[in-house]
Amino acid sequence: MIGWYVLPPTTLELPTQHRRHVEVFGSDAPGFNRLVLAGIDQVQGSAPDGGGYFIGIKAKPTESPIGYPLTLCGRRLLDPPRRTSYCSGASYAAFIEGLGLWMAKERVVWSPPSDFETSPFANVSFERPVLTAEQVETLRMQELDGGRRDDGVKFWGNWNADGFGNQMALVQYSGMGTRIKPSEARPGDFLNISWKSGIGHSTVFLGWCLTKDGEKAVRYWSSQTGTNGLGDAVALLSKISSICLVRVTHPERVLSIRSSAPVQPKVLGDAIDW
Repeated sequence: MIGWYVLPPTTLELPTQHRRHVEVFGSDAPGFNRLVLAGIDQVQGSAPDGGGYFIGIKAKPTESPIGYPLTLCGRRLLDPPRRTSYCSGASYAAFIEGLGLWMAKERVVWSPPSDFETSPFANVSFERPVLTAEQVETLRMQELDGGRRDDGVKFWGNWNADGFGNQMALVQYSGMGTRIKPSEARPGDFLNISWKSGIGHSTVFLGWCLTKDGEKAVRYWSSQTGTNGLGDAVALLSKISSICLVRVTHPERVLSIRSSAPVQPKVLGDAIDW
């Protein structure tokens, strides 16, 4: 398919919470995107009713990016302080679950030593790709003491930062992703939205669509108040200032992430000229 990916009207009949993203959108999802959709279905399964939306850094207990213990290669990335979620945590969880499926397919193994370079594995030639402790550390959503990982710190800190975090984490920090034009977007791409109201939203793109009133809109999956947390949502394009779309094109580069990668936080958005 070439050009704008416009969903058929029947998708408007889908429920807010469902686990049919691979079934409904997967045939048009390129490469890793299909794994992202499978990741969405896994994450949604953790909260069939949405699980609730909550933000509050200073709250006791503090906000939780996602409401269940998120792991990769058996290593825990988050001990959730709450059962609720918020937008960047939802999109990141879909990414991590998709990455886990990719690692299982590629038979990636975990290297237990805390410092791979000085471990007994350092001079061993592996037939299977290795995920090191350093790389897991860059992906963690909390500090080791359970404290909040600040915005701009390592992979998750960039993903969760103000602005277009998907571009900062996937394109600049890790090199795992490629920025794409709105006209090239396909299900499973990561979509950051800058609203005209001045705030932002981190989501997974599902498709462009027309509402029942014929207004142009976009369908995405994330966590938001209107869906009681995790679920599909539809937003009018008239409310959007600009967007940034990123596709994971090099998942293998997760195996070479270094925590000191530089990031430029000022990223300009794209207009939607559909």
